[in-house]
Amino acid sequence: MGELFSLMAVLMSPRSTAAPVAFAIGVLLISMVSYQCGASLAKHLFPQVGAQGATAYRLGLSALILLLWRRPWRRSGAQRDWRALWGYGLSIGAMNLVFYMSLRTIPLGIAVALEFTGPLVLALFGSRRLLDFVWIALVVAGLALLLPLRGQMQALDPVGVMYALAAGVGWALYIVLGKKAGAAYGADAVTLGTSIGALLVIPFGVAHAGGALLSPALLPYALGVAVLSSALPYSLEMVALTLLPARTFGTLLSLEPAIAAVAGMALLDERLSLLQWLAIVAIIVAAAGTALSIRRPTLTEPLVN
Repeated sequence: MGELFSLMAVLMSPRSTAAPVAFAIGVLLISMVSYQCGASLAKHLFPQVGAQGATAYRLGLSALILLLWRRPWRRSGAQRDWRALWGYGLSIGAMNLVFYMSLRTIPLGIAVALEFTGPLVLALFGSRRLLDFVWIALVVAGLALLLPLRGQMQALDPVGVMYALAAGVGWALYIVLGKKAGAAYGADAVTLGTSIGALLVIPFGVAHAGGALLSPALLPYALGVAVLSSALPYSLEMVALTLLPARTFGTLLSLEPAIAAVAGMALLDERLSLLQWLAIVAIIVAAAGTALSIRRPTLTEPLVN
């Protein structure tokens, strides 16, 4: 993965803004697919170690992999934003824990659609144009179809919904604080932030699963979850975060719910109702519409706020 950051350095100094933007979009697509495949794999670990144990596997092993690879202790700097770094790391830990808790009772695609409201609200924050309120209305319509407000047999579990919405808050904080941490620590922000997140979630995993976490039979699955769900996507997302404004980054994730729904169908045999698919589509359209309506930067306007 070291070559990835070398390539990034080359692409960050083009004659126009097109190359880094295209690179950031490609990086995000790979990150999203990797993340959802990892989440699907993690759900298979729930019967053995629970959502808490799967989260501990994910962040604990990811932190170990990144620490051995990056060795951030070799680099030091005079200006360090410890507050942003710890906020970034704690948001990673909390976001992952509550998201996996939501997957216990609601489908992956719906959980991601609900979680996605966090970065979408961040993207719409401070909007004043009439068109922006159209996207907000679509989000509200999508949530109205997803939330367990109807007295139907297939209504979603309200606890799982609350966990997914809490993950959305964590995701928004991850975007905002990740930009600050990335500006201060560069690529090491992912390693240090993941390690802080691991410190938060490992006690929950040990308390729930105990010695089951040490089972050799689960180690290959745990490593797969760690690489696909954290080590690889977080590294790729940090590249995108350093190339794009936080608002743009949030809206470019509009395909995430659809990718999650497809991954749930293909890997977990999850099926969604027509209304649930309509809700996911409404949220995707709102996110994509917000992204398309963002004013494009000029050649003299920086990509990073």
